[in-house]
Amino acid sequence: MSIAALLMAAGSGTRFGADQPKQYLPLLGRPVIRHAAEALLAEPGVELLLPVCAAGEEARIAALLEGLPVLPAVAGGATRQASVRAGLEALANRQPPPEAVLVHDAARPVVPRGTIPALLAALRGAPGAIPAQPVADTLKRAEGGVIGETVPRAGLHRAQTPQAFRFDALLAAHRAAGAEATDDAQLLELAGERVVLVAGSETNVKITFPEDLERVAGSMLGRLVPRVGTGFDVHRTETGRRMVLCGVVVPCEFGLEGHSDADVGIHALCDAIYGALAEGDIGRWFPPSEITWKDADSAQFLIHAAGRVAARGGIIANVDVTLLCERPKIGPHREAMQARLAELLGVDPGIVGVKATTTERLGFTGRGEGIAAQAAAMVLVPV
Repeated sequence: MSIAALLMAAGSGTRFGADQPKQYLPLLGRPVIRHAAEALLAEPGVELLLPVCAAGEEARIAALLEGLPVLPAVAGGATRQASVRAGLEALANRQPPPEAVLVHDAARPVVPRGTIPALLAALRGAPGAIPAQPVADTLKRAEGGVIGETVPRAGLHRAQTPQAFRFDALLAAHRAAGAEATDDAQLLELAGERVVLVAGSETNVKITFPEDLERVAGSMLGRLVPRVGTGFDVHRTETGRRMVLCGVVVPCEFGLEGHSDADVGIHALCDAIYGALAEGDIGRWFPPSEITWKDADSAQFLIHAAGRVAARGGIIANVDVTLLCERPKIGPHREAMQARLAELLGVDPGIVGVKATTTERLGFTGRGEGIAAQAAAMVLVPV
């Protein structure tokens, strides 16, 4: 069964009270929406991921999800229902369209393990399936701040996402909809279709208020352990090549010799991240013997390293790079390097350190024969 996922990010998040929609807020160093996207992409069956955002936010989404295998975002509508419809129509224009679709809130950064497999298994016998939890609290209907009645909770459930549907069934339900529904499952209900419930989870939190963000962060940290890696790299100087350091082109009368663009800072940082994961070094993933990487932009190497952390369900806690050279001067470019590394890693610049030192004119770096870099990275991965 071919599976696509819609990542719904068109909401304004007014109840949260922040200066930007909640899906863009930082959560343990990465935007909430990036956590949600990575959680969906970690599932083996998800082949396509299409973000749906507010009109005009497409470039912002692209920047926040840079390096992830997602489709270009499409603009949604004035309501969630209209936004889902826009995403479905975009998928319908692909040939062939998917057989199944997941609809997930960008404000839900955690997709508990087992949820998506259970949903897809349920689709074998029904056109729709959603994760849900039985209501445990006593329910009261209020009128003017006073209890009007107690609502029986028997049979009531709290719906969550991702919700899963056979693509043709959900598209038809949206095209035939005559009224607004609170979620996609309701559209199938109104069309007389069966929607199956699978077990939801307390960890599948939709971030609505500030305390939700704190609760999710605490929960995620509680399941992670720190792993530290170090990296070291050296490249000779070479005239006639441009100087690229930590992803930034630095004006200089010489560059660095190497199979790729010889970005010594990024190479050391990649080794630090791979080392923290016990996944070898940069040569394992991008062998210098392969012509594919001839003069390659090292940015793609760092994106890959960050992707390996995400694939393990982890996060990058912080990284630090030290460049050892007499020339060029790093100080004027340090902030740009910090920003570029943060962009490639998909993290806040505040957890990226970049600095430089000399060797007091001693050794090959002191003689200007090469530039060295050392790096450290701390990642947090599931126990």
